[in-house]
Amino acid sequence: MNIVYICLPYFMKKMTEQIYPCFWFDGLAKAAADYYCTIFNNSNVISSNPLVVMFNLDGKKIMGLNGGPMYKINPSISLFVTCETIERTNKVWNKLIEGGRVYIPIDKHSWSERYGWLQDKFGVTWQISLVNNPGDKPKITPSMLFTGKQFGRAAEAIKLYSSLFENSSTEMMFPYPVGDANEGKVMFSVIKLNNYELIVMDGPGEHDYTFSEGVSFVVNCETQDEIDFYWNKFTGDGEESMCGWLKDKFGVSWQIVPSIIGQLLSDPNKSQNVMTALLKMRKLDIKTLMEA
Repeated sequence: MNIVYICLPYFMKKMTEQIYPCFWFDGLAKAAADYYCTIFNNSNVISSNPLVVMFNLDGKKIMGLNGGPMYKINPSISLFVTCETIERTNKVWNKLIEGGRVYIPIDKHSWSERYGWLQDKFGVTWQISLVNNPGDKPKITPSMLFTGKQFGRAAEAIKLYSSLFENSSTEMMFPYPVGDANEGKVMFSVIKLNNYELIVMDGPGEHDYTFSEGVSFVVNCETQDEIDFYWNKFTGDGEESMCGWLKDKFGVSWQIVPSIIGQLLSDPNKSQNVMTALLKMRKLDIKTLMEA
């Protein structure tokens, strides 16, 4: 893994959310963020440099990382968008599909009056849907799809993730029905991890993708105990990487980040020493970084 690129996200400012997704771009993070902000209401770029772009889409915080060509975004983690009207659903679809490709055509389906799945011109995949019930608020929710060797492990992942984060709950759970070839697997679920909403599904059939560094989840930690806790729990059956990155037992990538790192790296008297120390680390150590 390219250590220089991997460590770049920590130039960001301290965020209030504990969890948010990071999309790996090849030099187009700012262009992507700017484009998305023209499509969604209540959206803006929070901060930007050539390496990291932080932005809000309809109140949902997202990181764009210009990490180079090493990793690609794929549909294993997509953004699920619900819209309040069919007209709005069509408008969002028509903008995002420009220069992109269709996975599921937008149409009436058994599960939605209006739904489609696409990959946009920047590589990000989106599921666009009309809200289930009139009056429901539109929102954007990261969606995880367990495919290939990970198929059938969605329920196991939900159990693990919910055990690690406080204020976690399963808001909705629809298994494949009795008699179906995928009986008992997770057809669709909505969970909350420390009140952060995620969609989790098992994806039957043949897929040429699975979880990768192309899309990861950042976890902000206030203390070393928090860093140690998440790091040890995720890497117990997972895989360590450099600069706070790891993969859990399902292959999902996480960045376990101390909140203070942005402050340390912005200090002109300490930043170089902090970066030198950080480049040598797997799990990040707050005390060592502060004393660098």
